[in-house]
Amino acid sequence: MELHKVLLANGEAFAFRERPGGEDVIVLVHGNMTSSKHWDLLMEKIDKKFTLYAIDLRGFGESTYFTRVQGIKDFSDDLKEFVDLLSLNPFHLIGWSTGGAICMQFVADYPEYCEKLVLLASASTRGYPFYGTNLDGSQNLEHRLQTLQEVESDPSKTMAMQGLYDTSNREGLKAVWNAAIYTHNQPCEAHYEVYVEDMLTQRNLADVYHSLNTFNISGGHNGVNDGTNQAKDISIPVLILRGDRDYVVTEEMTQEIVSDLGENARYIPLVNCGHSPLIDDLEQLTDRIETFFYKGE
Repeated sequence: MELHKVLLANGEAFAFRERPGGEDVIVLVHGNMTSSKHWDLLMEKIDKKFTLYAIDLRGFGESTYFTRVQGIKDFSDDLKEFVDLLSLNPFHLIGWSTGGAICMQFVADYPEYCEKLVLLASASTRGYPFYGTNLDGSQNLEHRLQTLQEVESDPSKTMAMQGLYDTSNREGLKAVWNAAIYTHNQPCEAHYEVYVEDMLTQRNLADVYHSLNTFNISGGHNGVNDGTNQAKDISIPVLILRGDRDYVVTEEMTQEIVSDLGENARYIPLVNCGHSPLIDDLEQLTDRIETFFYKGE
């Protein structure tokens, strides 16, 4: 699917893929270690009634990364400018993992744009916590990292993953995904190679980790900062999807979203799926998304 680019006012070139379809529009927002490329199977599968736009966030894929992001809101504000440039309004949003946090921030800040929101294996309304590392390499759950500098210097996650990027260690990246995400099913070999090549385009790993760690639109403190209490401002229908064996986003994090969004959100676990239902069960995922957009169920 051909890539297009638009130039944002902040000087960043924003890449996106478009799948033509009907009048109903869906904008797809990817997660960490991915880009618009990772939506390819869903973009081929989903009903042609929908026109689809899949973006490359700043610092991913073919989008530029001239200015470092300070938080999830920077990604969300890029999205706002993108939809304005393409005159997309109204539309639906689907956010996967980190993309879910970005979509929630967008809907809270700009409630007049989005009609329905799907959160797929999404980071919590209270962020995604990053903890310090004990001498034996285990997580120190008593010490949640507080600053970007702490995140950048964390040996077990940031430095380890950045090392794989810096050395273009494709087998190392596959090992991480096989252990955490593609635990049961994997893309075909050729497809997997394309995804790994795409992962290596990321230039903002520590900034994304810090953004996730500090994201908080709940009404409480998340261990790093006070929440903005914007979750209550999300009043559109929200479908929360999470695989029942997701090893990245926990059930506890998902229940935080359910609690903070309230009765306009509905949670449906995806059966026998991990963090990537796109690979584990595309049929089940597509059916849930289309039913929600068609019937609101």
